[in-house]
Amino acid sequence: MPATHDPKKPAWPPRSAPRLFVSDELGEGRSVSIEGQQAHYLGKVMRVREGDAVILCDDVTGEWATRVGHADKRRVELTVVEKLRKREHVPDFWLCPALLKKDRFDLVLEKATELGASRIQPVLMRRCVADKLNLDRARTISTEAAEQCARTALPEIQEPVKLEALLRDWPEDRILYFADELGGAPASGVFAAQSGPAAMLIGPEGGFDDAEREMLRSHPQVKPISLGPRILRGETAAIAATALWMGNKGDWTN
Repeated sequence: MPATHDPKKPAWPPRSAPRLFVSDELGEGRSVSIEGQQAHYLGKVMRVREGDAVILCDDVTGEWATRVGHADKRRVELTVVEKLRKREHVPDFWLCPALLKKDRFDLVLEKATELGASRIQPVLMRRCVADKLNLDRARTISTEAAEQCARTALPEIQEPVKLEALLRDWPEDRILYFADELGGAPASGVFAAQSGPAAMLIGPEGGFDDAEREMLRSHPQVKPISLGPRILRGETAAIAATALWMGNKGDWTN
């Protein structure tokens, strides 16, 4: 018979245990040394002490419970105790949002991570206000979002590319949905009729220009869609489109 939990004995690891992604592959019995900002977070912010639990993920094998052996504000030593979950299955969905102003794009990175996008590919278009992305900062924002919502996988975050280059090198086996503010077929119906790898292209603050729209509509892998009767801001459209795809074809249907 399966073991039952003693209600008088606190669960271990507790649900309140801090969570971190680490770069080293994890395994039972391995030692892990945490330094830098992550050590400061554990030692000064979360105030972990010897014997406390910390949950680690490596984006490869899954989620592991570890026990603190030593902790100060510069270094935390952990021992891996047991595996809690395998790395989650991630739907094959890429979000390709136009690069927005920093605070708005930060929101896209955070919410796309929470919603389960497997890749975030920023795109440079003629009406983009921003033209640069700090990739390390972007990956930090995404990682912190994954930690906060208990994900066991991280999206790939790519360097921004121009729209022309994105379309030139687009894989033949992947549909690119194009959220056109001037009109397209209702998204849910288009999603239902398709299968396989997918991606979603979202325009910039000023929308697509005529040349970009013509380029997109002439590409064999691009399918224009509508996100409803209202014009959405770039960050809202990116979040709404990702949620809509996940609800129709992603892992929200499981």
